[in-house]
Amino acid sequence: MPANPADRVPPESLAAAGRAVDERFGAAAFARKSLRKAFPDHWSFLLGEIAMYAFVIILLTGVYLTLFFVPSQNEVVYNGSYGPLKGVRMSEAYASTLHISFDVRGGLLMRQIHHWATNVFMAAIAIHLLRNFFTGAFRKPRELNWLIGIVLFMLVMVNGLFGYSLPDDLLSGTGIRILEGVIASIPLVGSYAVMFLFGGEFPGTDIIPRLYVIHILLIPGILAALIPLHAIVLTWRQTHTQFPGKGSSNTTVRGYPFFPVFIAKTTAFFLWVFAVTALLATFFQINPIWLFGPYDPGAISSGSQPDWYMGWLEGALRMMPAWEINAWGHTLPMSVLVPALVVPGVLFTGLAVYPFVERWVTGDHRIHHLLDRPRDVPARTGIGSAGVVFYGVLWAAGGNDVIADRFDIPLFWTTWFFRCAIILGPVLAYIAAYRICLGLQHRDVALAHHGLETGIIRRLPSGEYIEVERPAGEEGLAPVTDPRPPSAVPLGRPETEGVAPPEARTRLGRVRIALNARFRRDLASPPSRAEEDEHKALRP
Repeated sequence: MPANPADRVPPESLAAAGRAVDERFGAAAFARKSLRKAFPDHWSFLLGEIAMYAFVIILLTGVYLTLFFVPSQNEVVYNGSYGPLKGVRMSEAYASTLHISFDVRGGLLMRQIHHWATNVFMAAIAIHLLRNFFTGAFRKPRELNWLIGIVLFMLVMVNGLFGYSLPDDLLSGTGIRILEGVIASIPLVGSYAVMFLFGGEFPGTDIIPRLYVIHILLIPGILAALIPLHAIVLTWRQTHTQFPGKGSSNTTVRGYPFFPVFIAKTTAFFLWVFAVTALLATFFQINPIWLFGPYDPGAISSGSQPDWYMGWLEGALRMMPAWEINAWGHTLPMSVLVPALVVPGVLFTGLAVYPFVERWVTGDHRIHHLLDRPRDVPARTGIGSAGVVFYGVLWAAGGNDVIADRFDIPLFWTTWFFRCAIILGPVLAYIAAYRICLGLQHRDVALAHHGLETGIIRRLPSGEYIEVERPAGEEGLAPVTDPRPPSAVPLGRPETEGVAPPEARTRLGRVRIALNARFRRDLASPPSRAEEDEHKALRP
């Protein structure tokens, strides 16, 4: 009979190696703690994993593509397999991309997996960021992780722009031309920066090699350092966040241990992410550079659109009026500076400072491991919805020419529509989201007080008709009734005999107290036990 597994001992060589590592690094205690670490099982926690696995796929396919891509703007005559472009003069970068697409075995598939994985990566980061914002996952002690996430979002967006600019086709060259215009619009140093980056007048000779180095070395190196810090190191040191529910609290985590449950599930999830990306690359064509031809500074293709994650900057450029400021012999092109520098600066700076602004407004310095449901904090949900609409309007404006063409309406009508929508849209979104949150809160209270509707109507002996309601289970009511740390605390002492409290004696203090009151106005609070008992007694 086989020996009992419990009686087996590891070979002496392995045991000695394990003792040596443990004596020097304390690995045994860390390993025991790590293997028992609980991971929540809610589907929204998988968004960050999608981003991480997409990054791994990007790295693997990117290494393959670097073996064949030639980052050079030197002109050559194409003599490859693609017949329509034979004999055409083009850069070595474009010729090597055609070579990868038509002559390298699996090259086109790798190109498309690389491109689709980038789109999936950006989408996962954006949705993961929204999930963290609407649930308040950025609060203490996770402010640093939030800031790292914002930096990752910006770096990936810039690296994606540089990546699809490398083939030097007509579409990507148009994007580089816009980049050159943005850099040239910077006061005083713009023209010098263009000459330095491009190696002379546009298109120069150095921009593709320099973008290539940044794309494959500089930014990926920073990402490779920040992503483990963001997704593993800080997350491992801190308690996982979780949604309110039965058995959830600010000091406990409901979930499965890292080993063997989570490691098995996350491995399978990585394979699913790779499979979906590969299927997209196989059946849905993306960036067919051979249809665009090599870049020509005097030509541009109609309906040119960047990848989706850069569409909002394109929309800002198209929406901005042609304003200029001329002073002291210099021209300040506001039509380029505002959409290309001011709008991104406002958006990303706002995201970065929001956790600290909210903490200042709410006076909440507690540690939060229990997330908020978006409906429970209407002010934050309204602000987030306004930001989403602001981004969405800019993104849609990036295709105003396509919209005008498809719907047969004047182009200027679409431009003016988006100019109005960028102002009114966020305001309406805030109001609508706020009202929806209040409606959902009232529904939760009714559910706690009266139970679930059954659709059964009964007639009482008195002749009155009532609907039979079934009490909701503890699992369903826990997010509504269980106590949880408040998202805001009152600021300032009440006014006494017409004397303002010290906190309200400065203009900034009065603003803070007013914002605090507005934030706290409709925060959801769990029903008290007395209210629950009273309503239970009134149920038929």
